[in-house]
Amino acid sequence: MSAFRPGWLPSLLVAMLLPGLLGLGIWQLQRAEEKRGLLASFEARRQAEPVGLAQLERSRDPAYRRVRLSGQFDAEHSLLLDNRIRDGRAGVELLQPFYDQPGGLWVLLNRGWLPWPDRRTPPHFTTPEGALQLTAWVYVAPSGGLQLQDAGQPSGWPRLIGAVETESLWRQLGRGGLPLELRLEPGPASYRVDWPVVAMSPDKHLGYAVQWFALAAALLGLFIYLGIHNARESRHEPSHRPA
Repeated sequence: MSAFRPGWLPSLLVAMLLPGLLGLGIWQLQRAEEKRGLLASFEARRQAEPVGLAQLERSRDPAYRRVRLSGQFDAEHSLLLDNRIRDGRAGVELLQPFYDQPGGLWVLLNRGWLPWPDRRTPPHFTTPEGALQLTAWVYVAPSGGLQLQDAGQPSGWPRLIGAVETESLWRQLGRGGLPLELRLEPGPASYRVDWPVVAMSPDKHLGYAVQWFALAAALLGLFIYLGIHNARESRHEPSHRPA
């Protein structure tokens, strides 16, 4: 032990910090694996044939399932989801109720992103009229859902919101609808619909994991160097014992 004397304070700091750094690195590896599974599930379901609302209602795991819709939009109750940034540009996402006639239910369709460069001018959009045949897919928010912002919101339409909870929306409108957000696939009724599946890719999680492990390695290396250096200094200290 005389060849390694790091001191009690560095030892305490390493004992406190090293497990945390290693834990963060392992957590990032786990997140990367979760994202890979999520992307694989998304891709598999996006390749599958779309289902009707009746089959979707019976599904225990509706996330990312493609849905076949036939009906028309409600142009009177549009929602503008605020603070949506694309390519560094501010904008909104347009959500509108859609009545599916075969299923006999309302769904909330996200028609995509619209630029909103000037807050003094409302974003311009149009709503297709008449019966439509559409394909969409189910979006499930990572946080477990969206929440309606009702405090201070205007009563008119279209309504600018920061987030929306579909069940509250159907209660406000007095309608029976699915508690899900559906996102349109590219088509005549959609705007910009190239949503990212995940906010952070598996590669980014791997990069963060490497950083945490590198910090852990640097801390451990510094601790070993300090222990060896202190031991050498101690061996070379002159003796002050009287002759």
